[in-house]
Amino acid sequence: MTAEGAAGASDDKAVEREATAVEAAAGGETAAVEAAKRARRRRFGLTTDTAPPEGGGRAAPGDASAPARQWPLLSVLVLAGIGLVVVGVEPFPQSFRVGAMLVGVALLIGAVMRRVVPSVGMLAVRSRFTDMITYGVMGSLIVLLALMVQPRPWLRIPFLEDVLHLTVT
Repeated sequence: MTAEGAAGASDDKAVEREATAVEAAAGGETAAVEAAKRARRRRFGLTTDTAPPEGGGRAAPGDASAPARQWPLLSVLVLAGIGLVVVGVEPFPQSFRVGAMLVGVALLIGAVMRRVVPSVGMLAVRSRFTDMITYGVMGSLIVLLALMVQPRPWLRIPFLEDVLHLTVT
């Protein structure tokens, strides 16, 4: 608690003691007691920081090196980076599809780690539930789109093909 917060708390106690004394002297609730209660309700503490996301602590002990403490985030980033390199270098046919799938799988692994690992470091951005849904949906969509991309898609879903043809034509 800051010095200002401590002073505010002691002021609250002083106002409450004074209001109680006035109430006892008057034999009932007076206007001073009502004013003291209203003043106490209106006070607020100034928020200076936000709460860290659940599971946002270090993924390794504090004496470990920085990369070791952030292994969940680094594993997701390395896999996504490998996918981007595969897309950029294009070492084999359909490499754009495989690279995009690696990026989607990296996000899916991030969602699984967010659920299973109790402390994931900087991989925790929002609440655990929101992170899991965000990573999972984005990863699933990227993998699905990579499987359906033209030419010669590896997965055909007629309903989605019809929707695509309606929007393009």
